[in-house]
Amino acid sequence: MTSTQPRSGYTLPVFACAAAVAALRWLRQGENLSSVLVDLIEPAETVEVPIEQAAKLNEGMALAITRSDPGDNLDLTRNTPVWALVEWGHPEQTETIVLVGGEGIGRQVLADGKAAIYAYSQRLLRQNLARMLSPQEKIQVTIILPEGRSLATRTSNAAFGVVDGLSLLGTTGISQPLSTPGQLDICLEELRQKAHHREPLVFCVGENGIDLAKKLGIKPERIVKTANWLGPMLVEAGLQQVPGILLFGYHGKLIKLAGGIFHTHHHLADARLEILTAHCAQLGLPTPGLQDIFASATADDALKYLRAIDTATGSDWVHRVYGAIASQIDARSVAYIYTHSQQHLQVGSVLFDRSRQIVVTSTIGVSLLSQLC
Repeated sequence: MTSTQPRSGYTLPVFACAAAVAALRWLRQGENLSSVLVDLIEPAETVEVPIEQAAKLNEGMALAITRSDPGDNLDLTRNTPVWALVEWGHPEQTETIVLVGGEGIGRQVLADGKAAIYAYSQRLLRQNLARMLSPQEKIQVTIILPEGRSLATRTSNAAFGVVDGLSLLGTTGISQPLSTPGQLDICLEELRQKAHHREPLVFCVGENGIDLAKKLGIKPERIVKTANWLGPMLVEAGLQQVPGILLFGYHGKLIKLAGGIFHTHHHLADARLEILTAHCAQLGLPTPGLQDIFASATADDALKYLRAIDTATGSDWVHRVYGAIASQIDARSVAYIYTHSQQHLQVGSVLFDRSRQIVVTSTIGVSLLSQLC
């Protein structure tokens, strides 16, 4: 029986860029292309992206459409249309390329409603489009995701302060199939390579953790992206005799480990509120509070509820509850590693909230963080 390597695709910013390139080509030369070339920058690779349609809307304005293909990944943006509207810039425009988030592009609540078009996406668009412009030319590019607003309701974007649409987020143009079994091999290989340094490593489930870890000063060579495969990645860290692992992630994801759930994809298991309620009960939160925590729509809502109690009463429920959860995450992870590898190693944890502010760092996490930063 043979197995095939899971197919990688491209991240959403790549399709936004491809549509913009096609629209600009139509605007300049009237070319209705079936595909365009996009320089991914990260990695240093040029790829061909299909274009579904392109058309001139009026004088000085063109629209192009492509469709997202994330490869063999459980990605809800699969086949979603991506539009780019390109128009010549106004005389008073100061920037060569102005990027606008249109319908379906999320807004950053914590950044005065700024469009959720992040650093890699901006660099990708600007560098690919700038090459096509003469020194005096200026353009405005509006990215539109017609299905973005509805798709966003099925994501955790709101937990990170992005509303009304999807983010153009990522650090690379390649969309690896992180939710497929074949991708585990790639994650494990990255871990093995970085384990050779015999230094503590940081495990990040996704891009938000990686971004925050880098901002704290943690070097990329110490960061390993695990996707949802925390269980097998922890065991491999034990087998590779990594001296310590810092689990760095959104509290609504890592809290599952406190309940013994070591594959964190929501399709497989989700007991976040049950775990949080149990810890609150163990620490003596009154019954009405337990009922409200258990009935919360999301883990972030439950955190807000505890913060509100602390503000109103001067109590310390957030620190007590999340401190206990972080300690349990560490203990369960250490036990899991030993059970499956017969190896002992330190595990610490850092949990952050929707605004990427750290909620709690475990005692071992503090020690590991000091070594890593």
